[in-house]
Amino acid sequence: MRRLAGLLVVPLLLLSTAACGSDDKGSDSTSSKNGLPAITAGEKFGEKPTLAKGEGDPPKELKSEVLSKGKDDAEAIKKGDAIEVNYLGQQWDSTKPFDNSFDRKQPFPLTLGAGMVIPGWDKGLEGHKVGSRVQLVIPPEMGYGAQGQPPTIKPNATLVFVVDILKAKSIPSSAKGGEVAQDNIDLPKVGVNTDGKAPKVTMPKKSDPPKKLVSTYVLESDGAVVKDSDTVSVAYQGLIWKDGKLFDSTYAQGKTQQFALPQVTLKGLKNGLVGKKAGSRVLLVIPPDQAFGDKKQQSIPANSTLVFQVDILAVM
Repeated sequence: MRRLAGLLVVPLLLLSTAACGSDDKGSDSTSSKNGLPAITAGEKFGEKPTLAKGEGDPPKELKSEVLSKGKDDAEAIKKGDAIEVNYLGQQWDSTKPFDNSFDRKQPFPLTLGAGMVIPGWDKGLEGHKVGSRVQLVIPPEMGYGAQGQPPTIKPNATLVFVVDILKAKSIPSSAKGGEVAQDNIDLPKVGVNTDGKAPKVTMPKKSDPPKKLVSTYVLESDGAVVKDSDTVSVAYQGLIWKDGKLFDSTYAQGKTQQFALPQVTLKGLKNGLVGKKAGSRVLLVIPPDQAFGDKKQQSIPANSTLVFQVDILAVM
């Protein structure tokens, strides 16, 4: 089973998909006191930085340097936390950034330690506090290795990032809330277990799929109502109505997924989550015109009605 998360949202970050690139130029070679490329403009947390080119040979090990520290009582982020960051990335021997989120004005969401990004990020950000600006220097084996990411990142490139840690939230393993009656015999039934394991989804045997989007509670919590501008941390399963075949699951990976809803391209998924409460479990039945339409996507046939069980674990 191949993960389809990349088809559900607009790719934002080279760390996991394709580069967005940048035409901005950094500065000529200048090093900070620690031997790492210096920030020559935009030094403060929240400002878009300009990075100098690295001097000499890059370090062979991961470097994670705090440039400005968050408040003393701020939370240190840990593996499994949902976080939001702004960042700028550049190759060690370049003056041109290959990607940054500051220009997009859309922070990048991820679950730390979930393998959503290159290993240097997962390891280098852990333990730093919310409100901190961190500089990462990532050797090739913790970045893109010998293959690089052509044409933007060359093979065996050492990467330099400036990362502002904006938010962090601990993520529960399951939705929790009051059970909502599932009394429509023409819709799938979803399990109500709250042990963090995948709920069983039972498809109706003789019913035709609905022609309009269905979004209904299985477990209803009392959390914040999801807005279309939110980033949500979710656990989910996706199935094909016709044969009940599972095509995607975060449970199979043992990891949660974050969706920045403004970037979600699967219309029915976004519309089905907006207005629901954080902490809840939701059943979505998405007709083809709000799914992938007449386009085949990996194991999903054209004109498929899709079924999602989604636990809305947190709203960032």
